[in-house]
Amino acid sequence: MKFLLPSLLFFLSFSFVFGQQNKAGWTTLFDGKSFKGWKKVAGNAEYTIANGVITGTTVPNTPNTFLITEKEYGDFVLELEVMIEDTTSNSGIQFRSHFDPAANKGKGKVYGYQYELDPSVRKWTGGLYDEGRRDWLYPMMLNPSGQNAYKHGVFNKVRIECIGITIKTWVNNIPAAYMVDAVDKKGFIALQVHSISKPEMAGRKIHWKNIRIKTTGLKPLPFPKDIYVVNTIPNDLSVFEKANGWKLLFDGKTSNGWKGAYKNSFPEKGWEIKDGFLTVLSSEGKESTNGGDIVTKEKFSAFDLSFEFKLTPGANSGLKYFVTLSENNQGSAIGLEYQLLDDSLHADAKMGRDGNRTLASLYDLIKANKTARFIKQPGGWNMARVIVYPNNHVEHYLNGIKVLEYERGSQAYRDLVAISKYKVWPSFGEAKEGHILLQDHGNAVSFRSIKIRKLK
Repeated sequence: MKFLLPSLLFFLSFSFVFGQQNKAGWTTLFDGKSFKGWKKVAGNAEYTIANGVITGTTVPNTPNTFLITEKEYGDFVLELEVMIEDTTSNSGIQFRSHFDPAANKGKGKVYGYQYELDPSVRKWTGGLYDEGRRDWLYPMMLNPSGQNAYKHGVFNKVRIECIGITIKTWVNNIPAAYMVDAVDKKGFIALQVHSISKPEMAGRKIHWKNIRIKTTGLKPLPFPKDIYVVNTIPNDLSVFEKANGWKLLFDGKTSNGWKGAYKNSFPEKGWEIKDGFLTVLSSEGKESTNGGDIVTKEKFSAFDLSFEFKLTPGANSGLKYFVTLSENNQGSAIGLEYQLLDDSLHADAKMGRDGNRTLASLYDLIKANKTARFIKQPGGWNMARVIVYPNNHVEHYLNGIKVLEYERGSQAYRDLVAISKYKVWPSFGEAKEGHILLQDHGNAVSFRSIKIRKLK
């Protein structure tokens, strides 16, 4: 009997807890021995149970397969443990998700939020993905401090916190992603076995255990104040963002805080504020001949800046930083430029050197290293981010992906300036502080959710 006692206690524990709350408010979603409360959808991967662990196994010729809860959940904290045996398999945990049984020719499709499980060298475990719908929401490049939390070959602790429109994730108790999003307020939870591209990848396994959820008495855990928040509510700042120094540069309604470059007030024509968008209007590609560039009244030094932009087909524009307005030049004002361009239709994409005038590049200086998957074509909203650290290290991001970095004022930077169009301006881009500028390049481009945090 001495050898049977641990097994007996394990069985009794799960029999009591499954489907019921314990004193701490947790409910077990997996009883350790059956798929009670779960069902498989959308694919033919295998799910088995042994020793209190659910194991998913990849099989050929099937789309992504999901083991979903029969019950839906709104606000909750979900915790579980997961282990992936190899470094090439990819998986995820769905939450607030849904199933369309008619999709994929009747095979069905799961769509909704996904906690990414990524054991590869990319290190995106804990990031947020929108399965079957919007693609990546929070790539872990946005939070490098959390990228090394996942440990290969052992069970890792997952935590997902959904309270209202705030979503937060952890990997082994290390903060990972922070998002504010109102698309889904409830849905099921699911365990994913990803499809495989090659027959030799069959038989790869992922293991889950200790799956539990809390839906009452929820108390959010704190996050470090410097973690970036992806907030998809237009022109909005969450309480967390406001408390940690973020402010809106555009309130969605007025031109407050902006003026025309080389002007004392906001342009009377050429710019439009409507439906929460700040739009530079078309003037058939004529640079700064309509409303002209606009700049912030305030100057900035080290900062974390992000904004959303929507191009029209063939459009050209830009966001410039460290704009001093000291050059008094004709056309657009001078500054370091995050290039905004429809690479497929505008001729500027083929000019300059080695693509250094393409979308998200440091215009005429450094090419953005990006892939088509992370570009929203004209008509869709893209998210840009520029970080200037106090030590003059600068980074450009496009839709959560870091596409370039450089050291402002370094010899390598000055060498690039010396062979660029900016060589005629002494100490170009090296001012201590400057305005933020939105460019009028004669094409219609819309902006929203322009926010900034000063760095010290």
